Amino acid sequence: MIFRNLLIGAAWLLFAPFAHAALTIEIVGSGANQIPISVVPFAGESALPQGVTAVVAADLQRSGLFKIIDPAGVRPEPHELAEVNYLDWRTRGADALAIGSVLSRPDGKLEVRFRLLDAVKQTQLDAYSYVIDRTLVRATAHKIADLIYEKLTGDVGVFSTRIAYIVKSGSRYELQVADADGYGAQTVLASKEPIISPSWSPDGTRLAYVSFERKKPIIYVQSLVSGQRQVLAQFKGNNSAPAWSPDGKQLALVLTKDGGSQIYLINADGSGVKRVSYSSGIDTEPSFSPDGAFIIFTSDRGGSPQIYRMSVSGSGAQRLTFEGNYNVSPHFSPDGKSFTFIQRVSGSSFHVALQDVASGQMQLLTDTRMDESPSFAPNGKMLLYATEIGGRGILAAVSSDGRVKQRLSTQAGDVREPEWGPLLKNR
Repeated sequence: MIFRNLLIGAAWLLFAPFAHAALTIEIVGSGANQIPISVVPFAGESALPQGVTAVVAADLQRSGLFKIIDPAGVRPEPHELAEVNYLDWRTRGADALAIGSVLSRPDGKLEVRFRLLDAVKQTQLDAYSYVIDRTLVRATAHKIADLIYEKLTGDVGVFSTRIAYIVKSGSRYELQVADADGYGAQTVLASKEPIISPSWSPDGTRLAYVSFERKKPIIYVQSLVSGQRQVLAQFKGNNSAPAWSPDGKQLALVLTKDGGSQIYLINADGSGVKRVSYSSGIDTEPSFSPDGAFIIFTSDRGGSPQIYRMSVSGSGAQRLTFEGNYNVSPHFSPDGKSFTFIQRVSGSSFHVALQDVASGQMQLLTDTRMDESPSFAPNGKMLLYATEIGGRGILAAVSSDGRVKQRLSTQAGDVREPEWGPLLKNR
């Protein structure tokens, strides 16, 4: 089969002057039916500062859906179809096999070749060739892992996505963006005043957030390409909880300019503010449905914080949660069929929960106790959230069925308020 050729441009952000150590990931649990796969070291990668296969294998293992079969000891290591002895790999227990090579080109770029093989049927499932800058080896490895994940599970891979979160070290707050595996952390904004509520634009090029740098909460929108930012909302009172519409043209936000905390819509350029919720209680934490037709939000209009849904125009508000007296921080799943939120259980224990919209069936997903700020991966298979371990804030992730759990920690500081970014274009 002829390789599909892809030219990857330098897509990484230019805005951030500071790089940081990676988040460390601890994986607990696994999927019900793991796919056994071996990722054979690519020919030529030993000459690179960063290899391909270690990143691919780590991505697949982190998902909990793959069992990585150690390729050590197989001689010769296969890098082309003609070199593959399928019986060797079936004997080792591998159902799938990833092979490839990294070649240096005269123009200084690298060509990364990759094949995915079915060891059971002894056939090639896919093949790609990437021409890349030398700085994009890790990003290319994530793309390969995405392709393997999608081909073998049928779901879109999210290893090439990014996450945003807040780190507090002493009196310093930093809004950071990193790869989904915690590497390549970059600081978007640093401040001595709190930064909260980061929210990704649908195309992944901008972040909305709340900063207290002017001694009051103001919502900003910042470009992750140029680093430039603009004030989105600085009305009288509080400006908080920004959330992008699926088309990127509007944001929902919470203002107190007319009295209590209510939900408004505003154009992405800061014009056309419009109030859409009217209640005697506190309405906050809005989030759009994937089709943009509904807003899910938290309100205490019924006496305790609960999750409600209303049309984007503000009509037809309907309560969705009835178990427990404290349910907050809702986000729709990417398919709109369920939503995640935080539920308080037994007094002072807060857990990530998942509820089906149609049936109302609810499931607690986590065994950590101080959870907050859950958001879905773009494929809906994992959820990212913040929690507290040993008195320090860390990030964690859990699969939508609760089987796979991850903890992402950094060496210093509290990590809070995570938001999983969207699928990137030109994946």
